[in-house]
Amino acid sequence: MMTIAIAVHGGAGTIRKADITPEKEAALQAGLAAALEAGHAILREGGSALDAVTAAVVALENDPLFNAGRGAVFTLDGTNELEAAIMDGPTQVAGTVTGVKTVKNPVKLARRVMEATPHVTLGFAAADAFAREQGLECVEPDYYFTETRWQALELERSRLAAGGVREDAPEDRKHGTVGAVALDEAGRLAAATSTGGQTAKWAGRIGDTPIIGAGTWADANCAVSCTGHGESFIRAAAAHDIAARMAYGGQSASEAAACLVHETLVRLHGSGGVILVDRAGRVSMPFNSEGMYRAMVDGEGNREVSIYR
Repeated sequence: MMTIAIAVHGGAGTIRKADITPEKEAALQAGLAAALEAGHAILREGGSALDAVTAAVVALENDPLFNAGRGAVFTLDGTNELEAAIMDGPTQVAGTVTGVKTVKNPVKLARRVMEATPHVTLGFAAADAFAREQGLECVEPDYYFTETRWQALELERSRLAAGGVREDAPEDRKHGTVGAVALDEAGRLAAATSTGGQTAKWAGRIGDTPIIGAGTWADANCAVSCTGHGESFIRAAAAHDIAARMAYGGQSASEAAACLVHETLVRLHGSGGVILVDRAGRVSMPFNSEGMYRAMVDGEGNREVSIYR
C-alpha cells in the first residue's frame, strides 16, 4: 500500500487547559477529529491530496468553534472578511481569496480561482461575484455570526479605546486559522488554509493565509499550512522558508519547521505554529505558543489529536 498522510490545524495561541471547560475541549477535539477523518477518508479511497485538504478545511469552516467560515472573527467595523488559499504540490498552481463576505466555504472559492481563472488571487467584491458566477453556495453576513466572536470584538474595542496597543491583544483575539496538508498514494502533496483573520483587524487587512509562500505552500517535497501572527509569517515568508531550508539547505522537514517556528518567528516576535507533511509521509506540527489545535495521521498510521503543549 502506498503511503498516505494528513494533518490539520485549528489555530494556535494562548490555549490553557484551565481556561477551557471539559465540554468545550471535547467539542474542539471532536471538530479536529472530524476534519481529519473527512480528509483521511478520501486518501484511503485513493483520492487526491487536493480533495483531501479541501474536505478537511471545509469541515473546519463549517464548525463555529474555529476562526474560519462560520465562527470567523470580526473586523474593527463589525464585519467579517474571510481569506483562504490552496496549493497543489506537483504543479505549484495555487488559488487564494481575500476579503470574502458572502461565501460559505472560502476554500472552495480559492480552489475555483486556481482551476478556473488565469490568476492566483481574487479579492473582496470581485471574489464574491466570482463565487456567484461559479455557483458556489453563498450566505448572508449573519451566517458567520457567533456570540463568542462578537464578545471578543467588544472586549478588544474597549481595550483599544482605553489606550491598549494592538500588538498587546490577548492571543485568542490576535489570530486563529484552520488548515490542512496531505500526501496521497500517488505521492502528490497539497496544502490549504482558511481564516477570518484577527479580531478587530482593520477592514481591508490582508494576512498571511492568502499570500502564497507566507501562510501556505506546497511543492514536490512538502506541504505547509501556518497559523499565528500573520504579519510575522509574511515577513518571514514562513511557509516557503521551510521548503527552501529543505531544498537548498538539506534540512529534514522537522528540522526546517522547528527552525522557522522556534528561531525565525521568535526573532520577529511572532507567535504561532505550522503543520507540515513531507513526501515520505512524515508529519511535523511545531508551535511556539502555549497551544495549537492539531491532529494528524502520518505515513506509518500514527494518529494524534491534541490541543496543549
